[in-house]
Amino acid sequence: MPGSSIGRIFTVSTFGESHGPGVGAVVDGVPPGLPLAEADIQKDLDRRRPGQSAVTSPRRESDRVEILSGVFEGVTTGTPVALLIRNRDADSSDYRRFKDKLRPGHADYTYLAKYGIRDWRGSGRASGRETAARVAAGAVALKLLEKRGITITGYAVEIGGVAVEARDPRAVERNPVRCPDPEAAQRMVERIEQARAERDSVGGMVEVVVRGLPPGLGEPVFDKLEARLAHAVMSIGAVRGFEVGAGFAAARMKGSEF
Repeated sequence: MPGSSIGRIFTVSTFGESHGPGVGAVVDGVPPGLPLAEADIQKDLDRRRPGQSAVTSPRRESDRVEILSGVFEGVTTGTPVALLIRNRDADSSDYRRFKDKLRPGHADYTYLAKYGIRDWRGSGRASGRETAARVAAGAVALKLLEKRGITITGYAVEIGGVAVEARDPRAVERNPVRCPDPEAAQRMVERIEQARAERDSVGGMVEVVVRGLPPGLGEPVFDKLEARLAHAVMSIGAVRGFEVGAGFAAARMKGSEF
């Protein structure tokens, strides 16, 4: 299926289905000599792993990564780095009732209309399970960026209409919603639990801060950095908006304010 790769110099291709044997990524363009071990990748997969709290997916996966190629004696060789995460808790019986039903708001209909076949077991490639492969590939990218003094941090700033009023980076890893405002985090958890009790769900917003970025990245017009970032972020299932800086709020500002 085309469309499973992103990037040109540093290329990431993800593969696998939600209820198949596993998911993974092939990362091409990693320079030789970069120290890389499974533990470097595992720490980020552990942060993403489902089943860690009552407000995340109940699916229980160990999400242990295996490096299949591209690393020898603890360093990258310059060849493609292949990463595999095996599925351990894929119970397809939960989805059998959707075998002949198309769920509104999901990719069921579009997959069937385009390909004439769809994987009804957790939506196959359209599942959020695919993001595990992105996290693994992203961990490799982070190793490269850190060598260049570039750091990236992300956290939840709004969930279910509950927004942060403060930002304490130390608080992010101390709550299940990864929020920098401890008081807001508690209200977010309560809002999620309320929605679950109502057999419903809620959405939210994440803020990502990049520090140490050198000038001149990207190309004019269609390949400028913001456009490439938007492409990557909007390819994640359920993401419906992307903004840089003031973002959508700029539409309500005068030019002098902006």
